[in-house]
Amino acid sequence: MLSVKHLNKTFATGQQALTDVSFDAQAGEFLVIIGPSGAGKSTILRSINQLITDDSGEITLADQDIRHASKSQLRHIRRQIGMIFQNANLVGHLTVLENVLHGRLGYQSTLAGILGRYTTAEKETAVDLLTQVGLADFMYHRCDELSGGQMQRVGIARALMQDPKILLCDEPIASLDPKSAKVVMDYLHFLAKQRHITCIVNLHQVDAAREYADRILGINQGQVVFEGTPDQLSDDALEQLYQGKREVQHS
Repeated sequence: MLSVKHLNKTFATGQQALTDVSFDAQAGEFLVIIGPSGAGKSTILRSINQLITDDSGEITLADQDIRHASKSQLRHIRRQIGMIFQNANLVGHLTVLENVLHGRLGYQSTLAGILGRYTTAEKETAVDLLTQVGLADFMYHRCDELSGGQMQRVGIARALMQDPKILLCDEPIASLDPKSAKVVMDYLHFLAKQRHITCIVNLHQVDAAREYADRILGINQGQVVFEGTPDQLSDDALEQLYQGKREVQHS
């Protein structure tokens, strides 16, 4: 589904953010990326979606070359990539339903998007998604009236509204209390598996990575230093990962 090969990125400050990062993600796989703050986890996701321009490497989604896509091609590719951010990135003064419908903007003309023209089928899908994330009773509430956990569930519904092939989730539970974090991760994992969507999630919470991941990628100093199943992520491997070792051995 997704292939990243030899990805490199250096920021204008001279900081080497990514060095020769390579990994694949299979269709329907729930892949979790862990590592210290500043390790390059967010840079990987933003490179996949081309929200930043990397320096070199290859990124292909279902055999589509993302890095060399034209603007029109990239717009089409981005329809297939749902993005869930740490702060949800919702429009606070709009309703929950309106925010979810924004997931269809990539399929509309600029004028239709400005006017908020959505089909009956799209509205029905949005309501169904809100029901699935437990927010049917909140669809006409303003988003700035919601809790952090509820906002993230709206973000999940909005991303799924795109009918994506892949979900990129950048620290979706970093700002949540443990109870809300579990609710969000439960919904995210269930809905991704139900729809056979490839899901790549950046997490600081190692326990959550072990609980939900099919496979875990460990990043430190912009390099992949661990790749394996949750069972292979031993305490020794974690210690090496977070101490900045260049290579982590499987137990």
